Amino acid sequence: MSDNNQMMTFGGHLEVLRRMLFRILIVTAALAVVIFCFKDITFAILLAPTKSDFCLYHWIESFFARIGYDFHFSPFGVDLIATDLSSQFMTHISTSLYLGLLCASPYVLFELFRFVSPALRDNERRYTVPVFLFIYALFIIGVLMSYFILFPISFRFLGTYSVAEQVRSTITLDSYISTFVTLTLVMGVVFQLPIIAYFLAKIGIIQAEMLAKYRQYAFVIILVVAAVITPPDLMTMVLVTLPLYALYEISIIVAKHVNKNQSKFK
Repeated sequence: MSDNNQMMTFGGHLEVLRRMLFRILIVTAALAVVIFCFKDITFAILLAPTKSDFCLYHWIESFFARIGYDFHFSPFGVDLIATDLSSQFMTHISTSLYLGLLCASPYVLFELFRFVSPALRDNERRYTVPVFLFIYALFIIGVLMSYFILFPISFRFLGTYSVAEQVRSTITLDSYISTFVTLTLVMGVVFQLPIIAYFLAKIGIIQAEMLAKYRQYAFVIILVVAAVITPPDLMTMVLVTLPLYALYEISIIVAKHVNKNQSKFK
């Protein structure tokens, strides 16, 4: 740590934080404007899961074809509507902001690292970079899993479900985008479970043996969490439960590695 950083006052730190947030805001806003201008491409990507020819269905059909089964999804169509005069325009703005922040997330991560790095020792700084990259990688994996697997299946099931033939589903654009953004962000966050386990094991709150001992209880808790964060259908809940439990098992491995390293230095 340099002398300038050691002598920096609390107000100085606040000023650095203010400048960092301002830069993040500018970059996010600039990307949001670019995304707003490319409306056709943006909503072609966002609305792709509503199509019966979405890539997920081709992948599943190809998988069954390789193992010798002639399986094909039946075509489906779900109408999206806008009920308010300004709803499409406001949804366009809010969606551009969401995507702008998502696209700016690597820069946000870089700025956060710059903000905390002066307070780190050289060996801590060396380990912090891989941790930041791993956090971001897990977040992106969660986002991609939501977009390519969870949301399309959930939308297909809920959008085409009908209690009677005379009842037809028409989904508002606001509802679609809200569900899409919520599920995507939640999956990005819950994929941080191994990182959380790493830090909790590092400070001695959890042990690998404890996590392994309470697997059954953890599975029940994961089921409840999956039921809360997903739309109300069983298939999506199962699809969320499986990777969450896999992350729990990975967390046990991570905690075991941390506990082993700590025991060496005792």
